[in-house]
Amino acid sequence: MPEKLKRRLLIIAGTISTAIGIMGIFVPILPTTPFLLLAAACYLRSSQKFYHWLLNNRFIGAYVRNYLQGKGMPLRIKMITILLLWITISCSIIFAVQGLVIRVILFIIAIGVTVHIALIKTTPKDQGEKRQAADK
Repeated sequence: MPEKLKRRLLIIAGTISTAIGIMGIFVPILPTTPFLLLAAACYLRSSQKFYHWLLNNRFIGAYVRNYLQGKGMPLRIKMITILLLWITISCSIIFAVQGLVIRVILFIIAIGVTVHIALIKTTPKDQGEKRQAADK
């Protein structure tokens, strides 16, 4: 495969992954982190410009950087994420889904995502604020 075509395909894949990852912020069943990490990998192999944009993005850059570097998440963000997850999953189970099997699957997904988020390293409050100031 020609190098130029490979770069373009990786940029397209990274852009689609970024879009799906951003949608995952608002749709708890759709995972955010794997898609943003896939986008970072695609951009890293195709375009330093796009990779730099992703890691320095005002809204998702710190999240991606911290995850890639294993620095963790602030407790407040973990709590908000888990709260939104459970509100959305609960609303889906109560109002949108009628099948018992699907309700059970959604509940299991919510438990799995909650456990995953809980296991992510928690950054101390002052360390997170210092890091945000340093990132700017």
